[in-house]
Amino acid sequence: MRQSLMHKNNCLPFQSHLRFHASSFLLDTNFSIFAFLHKQSPGTYQPFSLLRLHQSNNSKVIRAGAPAEPELGTGYFSDNDEDSVLETCITRTLPPAVTLEHGLEKIKEEVDKLKLDPPCSDSGILRIQIAVPPSAKSLNWFSCQPLSSGVFPQFFMSKETLSYMCEPPSLDRLRGVFGIGSAVSFIRSPSFTSGNWSSLRRFLSVVSPLITAYGFTNITFDSESLSMRHQNGSLYLFIPQIELDEYDCISILAATLAWGDSSDYSFQGAVNSFELSFYQACHHFRPAADNSNNQYKLRKFGLVDDVVSQMIYLNALSLDGNDIGFDPLLMKEVASPCQFCVRFSPAIGFSSNMLDHSREMTFSVQNCANINSLWASLIIEEFVRLGLTYFCIAPGSRSTPLSIAASTHSLTTCIACYDERSLAFHAVGYGRGSHKPAIVITSSGTAVSNLLPAVVEASQDFVPLLLLTADRPPELQDSGANQSINQVNHFGYFVRYFFSLPVPTDDISARMVVTTIDSAVFSATSTPRGPAHINCPFREPLENRPWKWNLSCLKGLENWMSSGEPFTKYIWSQHFHELNATRGIILEVIEIIQGARKGVLLIGAMHTEDELWAALLLAKHLMWPIVADILSGLRLRKILCFFPEVEDKFIFIDHFDHALLSAAVRIWAQSDVIIQLGSRITSKRVAQTLEEFIPRSFIMVGEHSSRHDPSHIITHRIQSTITQFADYLLKARFPYVSSHWCQFLQALDMMVAREISFQIDSEYSLTEPHVANIVSQSVSCESALFVGNSMAIRNADMYGRGSVKCTHNHNISSLVLSSGVPYHGIQVAGNRGASGIDGLLSTAIGFAVGCNKRVICLMGDVSFLHDTNGLALLNQRVQRKPMTILVTNNHGGAIFSFLPIAEATDRRVLSKYFYTSHEVSIRNLCVAHGKLRKFASQAADQSLNLLSSISVSNSGFYLCKIQRMTYSLYRVQLCSPPTSASYNHDSTEFYREGFILTLFLEDGSFGFGEAAPLEIHKETLPGVEEQLRFLLHVIEGTYISCLVPSLKGSFSSWIWNGLGIKPSSIFPSVRCGLEMAILNAVAARQGSTLVDVLDSQANREEEIARHLSTVQICALLDSNGTPMEVAHLAATLVEEGFTAIKLKVARRLNPMEDVSVIQEVRKKVGSKIELRADANRKWSYSEAIHFGLCVRDCHLQYIEEPVKDESDIIKFCKETGLPVALDETIDNIQECPLKLLSKFSNPGIVAIVIKPSVVGGLEKAALIARWAQQNGKMAIVSAAFESGFSLSTYVQFALYLDRQNKETCRVMNKEVGSIVAHGLGTYRWLKEDVATEPFRTQRNTYSGFIEVSIEDSDYMLKRSELNRNTILRNFSGEKIHNYWFPMDFEDFSCSLKVKEIGVSNKSNVTVFLHGFLGSSEDWIPIMKAISGSTRCISVDLPGHGESKIQNHPQKKASLSIEVVAKILCKLIDNIAPGKVTIVGYSMGARIALFMSLRRYDKIKGAVIISGSPGIKDAKARKLRRANDDSRARSLISHGLKLFLDNWYTGELWKSLRGHPHFSEIVASRMRHDDMYNLAKALSDLSTGRQPPLWGALRQCKTPLLLIVGEQDKKFKRIAEEMAYEIANGIPNSEDSAYKICEIIEIPSCGHAAHLENPLSVIAAMRQFSTHLERS
Repeated sequence: MRQSLMHKNNCLPFQSHLRFHASSFLLDTNFSIFAFLHKQSPGTYQPFSLLRLHQSNNSKVIRAGAPAEPELGTGYFSDNDEDSVLETCITRTLPPAVTLEHGLEKIKEEVDKLKLDPPCSDSGILRIQIAVPPSAKSLNWFSCQPLSSGVFPQFFMSKETLSYMCEPPSLDRLRGVFGIGSAVSFIRSPSFTSGNWSSLRRFLSVVSPLITAYGFTNITFDSESLSMRHQNGSLYLFIPQIELDEYDCISILAATLAWGDSSDYSFQGAVNSFELSFYQACHHFRPAADNSNNQYKLRKFGLVDDVVSQMIYLNALSLDGNDIGFDPLLMKEVASPCQFCVRFSPAIGFSSNMLDHSREMTFSVQNCANINSLWASLIIEEFVRLGLTYFCIAPGSRSTPLSIAASTHSLTTCIACYDERSLAFHAVGYGRGSHKPAIVITSSGTAVSNLLPAVVEASQDFVPLLLLTADRPPELQDSGANQSINQVNHFGYFVRYFFSLPVPTDDISARMVVTTIDSAVFSATSTPRGPAHINCPFREPLENRPWKWNLSCLKGLENWMSSGEPFTKYIWSQHFHELNATRGIILEVIEIIQGARKGVLLIGAMHTEDELWAALLLAKHLMWPIVADILSGLRLRKILCFFPEVEDKFIFIDHFDHALLSAAVRIWAQSDVIIQLGSRITSKRVAQTLEEFIPRSFIMVGEHSSRHDPSHIITHRIQSTITQFADYLLKARFPYVSSHWCQFLQALDMMVAREISFQIDSEYSLTEPHVANIVSQSVSCESALFVGNSMAIRNADMYGRGSVKCTHNHNISSLVLSSGVPYHGIQVAGNRGASGIDGLLSTAIGFAVGCNKRVICLMGDVSFLHDTNGLALLNQRVQRKPMTILVTNNHGGAIFSFLPIAEATDRRVLSKYFYTSHEVSIRNLCVAHGKLRKFASQAADQSLNLLSSISVSNSGFYLCKIQRMTYSLYRVQLCSPPTSASYNHDSTEFYREGFILTLFLEDGSFGFGEAAPLEIHKETLPGVEEQLRFLLHVIEGTYISCLVPSLKGSFSSWIWNGLGIKPSSIFPSVRCGLEMAILNAVAARQGSTLVDVLDSQANREEEIARHLSTVQICALLDSNGTPMEVAHLAATLVEEGFTAIKLKVARRLNPMEDVSVIQEVRKKVGSKIELRADANRKWSYSEAIHFGLCVRDCHLQYIEEPVKDESDIIKFCKETGLPVALDETIDNIQECPLKLLSKFSNPGIVAIVIKPSVVGGLEKAALIARWAQQNGKMAIVSAAFESGFSLSTYVQFALYLDRQNKETCRVMNKEVGSIVAHGLGTYRWLKEDVATEPFRTQRNTYSGFIEVSIEDSDYMLKRSELNRNTILRNFSGEKIHNYWFPMDFEDFSCSLKVKEIGVSNKSNVTVFLHGFLGSSEDWIPIMKAISGSTRCISVDLPGHGESKIQNHPQKKASLSIEVVAKILCKLIDNIAPGKVTIVGYSMGARIALFMSLRRYDKIKGAVIISGSPGIKDAKARKLRRANDDSRARSLISHGLKLFLDNWYTGELWKSLRGHPHFSEIVASRMRHDDMYNLAKALSDLSTGRQPPLWGALRQCKTPLLLIVGEQDKKFKRIAEEMAYEIANGIPNSEDSAYKICEIIEIPSCGHAAHLENPLSVIAAMRQFSTHLERS
């Protein structure tokens, strides 16, 4: 049997040079197979690989169509005499298309370009792909192919699993794959043995998941004769020439061409073949508006079920594994029971689970016993042929013929309900979800009238709906007959079409019946969509009792009855693109948009995925701020993958409604041009603002012609689909609107969003905003949301959360990157036509059936009670996925409390006639709303003040640029030991050490900060200094975000986006010092106080400034000594003017001794002095209880941290009744503090003591303080024995918190508590200070209290200098020393570029090795961080960066791992006489590991970051070798830019792609001088050529630190296996394995841990270095 690589639309004979013989897959004859590398960058080519095996034993890696170059290595993987060669192929990813049709056009344009400039390679595979809208089209495309097609194969494969309830199968919404033609095919005969599957793995070894081979088992297909036969064990695989692959969020349209190096099958031949496939595919495609039934379309092909053959699809994911034998599981079968259909020729085709066999395709009148039955059957049949198969039947006698015909038809789905109103709303929901009308069948009389509410809703919101209402015959009308009313035009102008059929009779042609149905369906489904009503009178007999009728009435229906097509086909004309009359108007609109300076894109209700797709592409094109309504689907959008560069092109303003609560924002946020896509919006506030500040131009785009302009402000009304309008605008160019305007709105929205998030997260009761927020996050990409009216939809619109990470993993990150659209819209529906609360539950159930998704329904209690009859629809077995119904029981009518009527009407009237409440106070129910609205308005005002007060530079929305930062190590003497530390009682001198940061701005302004870790915490001075050194390097030249002073997540955002550092990785004291320095520098630059910088409302009334301009201080007293002695000291403090004293307790053996001290102090100072006690978590629960019960009469303001276990705190409060304060408990809170604080909302906890340097900075301290203040607790700022610089900053910060508390009380209508004394009494411990100016306190002239004024603290921060007597050393940075290190070897000479920094210490040297594509530059930040303790050296490895290699005459350099290790050893010999520590990443990690195992005489220890000992399996090594050789050639052939684009689309870099500095990282990879040797390094240093080191691990003598990223699953597994191997090689020692090998997982990062989370890597290296020193 012959195996061949076939490329054809199998209508042409094919003779290819790319052909191999039957046994080649197993033995040593030639065969051709292919493998792919995926490339996603829009508009660029990407390399693929065509694998071709030859008989030659000396095959080399060659590069097709390129000048002769030195060979890149042998490049073969041999098995006996079988060699392989990889050839270069390419792919091209085009920018996304707004429609599938446009996608086809763009692919054709690209092929036409290739015809003019064909690829230079003699053979290859070319793939062109483009992202298109995600709606299901593939099955429709397949079924639209002509019966007499000339291009085969054709197939459709479903991606969905059939539900057990799916009977018969519903085909209209199936997602799947459509393919036509064959670019490459493969046939396997049963004679192949199991060994061939290893070759099959090679066939798809490096293929992208997108490139899939489809095929069938147990069949043999002859392409020349177009014949097919069954043969067990055979296999037929092919790659379609044109393919549409549909996912939930995106669809990929692809074209594949293949050609060989034979003149019989050239590239031109491949193009000709493609054009035949293209012509057929694009000329036989109907839009989604074609509603005809797919069952009938498929039946025209004469497909038959085939139970022998099974469809399969194979890609790299299918063949995952190290060693593959014959395993059927490798053949990734379609989900069982699968659905597919395939055609191999006009006469050959089969399917699986696609056809219903319960009836024939033709219509039969045999079962029509009477004329009523005939007409009813014709009506139902025509509906089915039009693709309408969902019938909602209300029980009734007069409608019996229709009910029987519908329920007995084999292709219909019927549901019944005794309540016609619920049934009609159910049909409306189905129409919303499926965009196709359901048919409602009712009896006569009031049953028809009950449909009116649903008819009104469908009419107002353009939902297609069909009504078949049975009626009495004319003789019973207006005669008093039972259940007889006038049903003619019963629904008036609410229906798009009405027709009253005559009573069935054979005197009237039956053609009238079916054409009436065709007309009604066309009216209901064409613009404007809506209800259509057909009245159907019947005489008796209503049942199927035989009654003679004349067949002559069927005249003219003969062809109709023998086919499956509808009688009348309405042709959908597309006028928008062709109307020259409108071209001038559209050009006018384009000119208006081009002239916009403050444009806004307002997105209303969207109904289809194609509309969402078009809206997103338009938003990206315009780059205008986007205000998305809840019904748009984009308000609750999900982020598929984090790509900062792509996301920046979408400016979503999600909380515009709440921002407009601020009158100032409403005035400022006036736009000049608004484009509204879709129908009405939910937010009344947005609508009112638009009416109040009418934009210059308001352009509304909608498919219908209705006005929808209640404010009468629309200047241009465009009747068009969103897709058509977007297509017009995407062809035009628009200047970007004011970047300041966009950034301003973004910043404002961000601040309001953070405020809303804070308020929701800090509220622990189940409020409606909380429910709406949680529900919005819970909706997945595969589900949909239905929201009720009244408060439900408003809450969802105001508090729903967008841009949530999608948890569903399609492995589509590269898809999303290529499309440039990282968002997936969530289908959201609601009854907003008439906005009533009736029928909502029934509508939601119908919506779940129609959209075929899991639906979450959110509605209020009154809405639910109003439609309880809809529950009857839940239990019926229809094709519906599970749904969740959430009812917010606000006891009714809460929305009326927000309307003006609530302020002017008696509450008894409101409660009875509006609220419909159930003995619950509406006021209490609305507290959460009111508080949230007030705080959101306040946040908007503050943000506007903050943003308006700054000058925006041309470089962006920033405050200022940082010029540089320095730090100084200080040591100051204390009067006494700190109360927080243990100390030597024999010592007479006590010191405090730390660092003073000085941050300079570009205008010369500067600010001080302090990083002084307490010894009781995890931080150490050396560790802190390393982080400071790192910051000195990365902070230079960065811009400070304008939002930083707001302290509402803005610092964290800036640290990540501006510095590229994970905020959680910075030590708390370092974070505090950095924030302090920046804020003080900004204050100095603005000539204001720090409190005014923080408080954007600083110009509030004079009363606040007057009464909140000083801070009272609580004295700190260490209670050593007798009770009398301590009481005397306390009395002295009172005499000095202190009104609050904190006593340290729990330092004695017996708590009763502390009781005596407290009692004596209280007795001495009297009752007016506030006493606080601090136990520092040193008591057990029983000890604390004993103390607490004894001091209850001492009137402590609070006791701080009384128990060791924080879980006992609340119990202590309840049992003793003593007020408690938290301190150490919050010190341990690092992430999500609000969630952890929630358990401490108990009123017994009265205060939160906050040390900014311990909790992690001023921003986190402000968050904790705000939570405390809103929960009625004191927020007390406490120092940690820092210098006067910190104390002065804390004074300003405490003033800010006090002002914030006053404003919080005002918003919450609460009384402001007494002035809080802050814990800054540690200044009394300072015997000397770092600052030249002393920390000034003063005694208030009137009150006599000790306090610090805002002026004194500001003076110290701005006028004081560093006291040089306390400074041990200064550091302002360190320069890198660059030099070349030349070496000469037998075959070549090389010169390595070396970078060096650090102490001149030959005994402590660390050498850094980068990964592939990296350079020595990668390590500079880390080297600068640790250079204070070690000499750091990084090297441009051979082939990388600026290193150079020169081959000797007649010699060829090898860059194998052995050679590179030899080069590095020579370098180490020159720079260090002893051993060195070596740090390597990825490729550099493999080299470092090799040197650690083979040259341990040179290596003291090794840090292996994402490294591997190599590949264990020999076959896998061969594959990897060939793969890397192919990549190396593509690097030379297509250039570094294209190679990088391809390289970083891999799954390994998913985490790195989300890094804010990803573009800069990739740009740094372009700095390589020697492209050939870079490619050679890739080939020679391939893991396929590296000798595996797994066996050597058991003899490892060098300590290893294995660093892996938390998200890097592959290398985490490798590290665990390495540690296991090392542990097994170390005998008889429990801890020696740890000493030799340790694994550290770096949080929140992937493969490139040193780039993604460098500070955590530095901390791990310090720990390892300490371990090496000790050992």
